Amino acid sequence: MTASDEWLTVESIDLEAQGVARNAEGKVVFIEGALPGEQVQVRVGRSKTAWEQGTMTAMRRESSQRVRPGCPHFGLHPGSCGGCKMQHLNAAAQVAVKQRVLEDNLQHLAKVKPELMLRPIEGPTWGYRYRARLSVRHVAKKGTVLVGFHERKSSFLADMSVCPVLPAKMSAMLLPLRELIGRMDQRDRLPQIELAMGERLEGPVIALVLRHLEPLTAGDGERLRAFAAEQGVQWWLQPKGPDTVHLLDEGGPELAYALPEFGITMPFKPTDFTQVNHAINTVLVGRALRLLAPTPQERVIDWFCGLGNFTLPLATRARAVLGIEGSEALVQRARENAERNGLAGRTSFSARNLFELSVDDLVAFGAADKWLIDPPREGAFALVKALVDLHGAPREGWTPPSRIVYVSCNPATLARDAGLLVHQAGYRCVAAGAVNMFPHTAHVESMAVFEYQA
Repeated sequence: MTASDEWLTVESIDLEAQGVARNAEGKVVFIEGALPGEQVQVRVGRSKTAWEQGTMTAMRRESSQRVRPGCPHFGLHPGSCGGCKMQHLNAAAQVAVKQRVLEDNLQHLAKVKPELMLRPIEGPTWGYRYRARLSVRHVAKKGTVLVGFHERKSSFLADMSVCPVLPAKMSAMLLPLRELIGRMDQRDRLPQIELAMGERLEGPVIALVLRHLEPLTAGDGERLRAFAAEQGVQWWLQPKGPDTVHLLDEGGPELAYALPEFGITMPFKPTDFTQVNHAINTVLVGRALRLLAPTPQERVIDWFCGLGNFTLPLATRARAVLGIEGSEALVQRARENAERNGLAGRTSFSARNLFELSVDDLVAFGAADKWLIDPPREGAFALVKALVDLHGAPREGWTPPSRIVYVSCNPATLARDAGLLVHQAGYRCVAAGAVNMFPHTAHVESMAVFEYQA
């Protein structure tokens, strides 16, 4: 085991923001709070045959990339917030780490080296998070209510007064929300508040979704209305699953975000999946379309289309776009968004379980000139495998897309699928790059471009 007085030189950093070093015996040591280039001492908390894990106790050489964290609740001490683990690392260095993670996954898991590494997409590092799911807990013994995220490596909630990654108006609402919940009759039966912010010319629209396990009393309803009037927000109630979400009172402005490059407005509900970082999403959509380069003569398929985040911009450039998603309800919402933006004539939508696609399904959807793929963390294995099978046994009348742009929220599943595309489906990986959608966190978003070799 690493001795408490041994000085270790940190060689790298992992995605949990732990420094990685080797002790005198050559064993790997993961060190919370340490950064590459630093010389530190460590208190080991876990020891296994191949590695150890511990916390930094002393430092005699500091990294030039170390910065003062921007959040008062960040730290290694008990009670600190468990989110945003990379705050002590310079924001530009965080992006470099994520780009390296993408490259390493492609190289080691897929044996794929992109012909071009794209410049990472990055933007504001504070106040960027337009969506958040906050836990709520009434702590009767302390006579207080906590609203926020969990403590580091704990099921307890952190005692938070601000959250700098939220927009300022949302962050400033944390303490008023605690006071509100503390006054409510059902304060012991309110486990969660979900925040979502939309954009309007007149100013932002903030929606708060209150999860309640018991019906609210009339008094609680009035307390929510008073809070909404004071803070300029709208309340949504969720008595059970996401499908039960509804406005406390009808009326008021709708939630929406804009894609100004394409003249598109995207309405959404506060529980819908949308990108939390609207600024980065705007850049992401623009780059994806420039890389895909659809023309007015081409047909494009948008796999995992959601509400139409890529489908509708594609429809402003291509002849026709087919958006495919797993939920019929979601597909209907995408149709409504296309109609609202005047793109119904150039779009069509289909509901299909994309994790169980077959070759026959792929052929039935028809050939497309280009594809855009934007799957969840599980990736698009079934879709890519069907493409591999068609490459090995072509069907008459069906041709593979000449170009694929793959937007990923998990570099490991992107690498898995990239390996299939490059080594078994006849594609080259012509470009790839990281997207810093979640600054200060370990989350890695990325984009890769594949071209078919006829």
